[in-house]
Amino acid sequence: MSDLRSTYNIQTAVLSFQEELERLKVQAIMGWPKEFRNLEWYGLKNGMRVLEVGSGPGYITEQLLNNLPDSEITSLEIDHTLQAQAKERLKDVSSERLKFVESSIYQIDLPDESFDFVVARLIFLHLNNPVEAAQEIYRVLKPGGRLAIIDVDDGVFGAVNPDVPAMHTVLMKIAKVVAQHGGNRLIGRSLPRLLSESGYINIDIDSVLQHSDVLGIEGFKQQFNLQRFVHFVEKGVIRSDEFAQLQRASGAINHSPEAYAMMNFITACGTKPL
Repeated sequence: MSDLRSTYNIQTAVLSFQEELERLKVQAIMGWPKEFRNLEWYGLKNGMRVLEVGSGPGYITEQLLNNLPDSEITSLEIDHTLQAQAKERLKDVSSERLKFVESSIYQIDLPDESFDFVVARLIFLHLNNPVEAAQEIYRVLKPGGRLAIIDVDDGVFGAVNPDVPAMHTVLMKIAKVVAQHGGNRLIGRSLPRLLSESGYINIDIDSVLQHSDVLGIEGFKQQFNLQRFVHFVEKGVIRSDEFAQLQRASGAINHSPEAYAMMNFITACGTKPL
């Protein structure tokens, strides 16, 4: 998503365009079965009208289409380049099943009370005004409709083996820089309050754990790509000794059979009152 009040822009991502697309793909697909299980538990059902906000290149859109064969999916993304990627990949899907909307999450170009369920995956951490976005989603939800948010909280990021003692410090330093630009990499812990302040009821919060011993190490290699941290070293945010620890961990994840990683994603859901 590229927006004046969003911190994410694929054109300025530290990885190359294709590397970033691959990272997003792995990130989306790796934990999807458990994420979808949670969405079903929150009330997502086949046949519902579903809106996906911040849909990017459409990797989750594709999963929703596959898992909800009788649902109409609307894919909302403001970044024209990312949406073009999604349209190309999903060009064979019937227009009756999939609609693309290029629009800001703060001013969604869709009618009131249009959707049964909204999925917001890894978008709220980038928003300068998440309450305003949640309230706009509230507008397009039908009474009784639900918003499910899947996002991060780097304070409970997960774990790696071999251990990286500096990991928490590094993540908090990066979170501070992101916060200075209006994002929030600690958004996970705030989701229940965010939903409540935006008018939602019946709020719940849970987490989805992804472990390399279960899912395979390949997907985690993308997430520990050292190029994602080099920028912060060059800016003086991360010290050279801290980066050296990350290098050792990355090397182990890429080459050692003893290495493993676990990542934590926060999920939260709220309902629009009848």
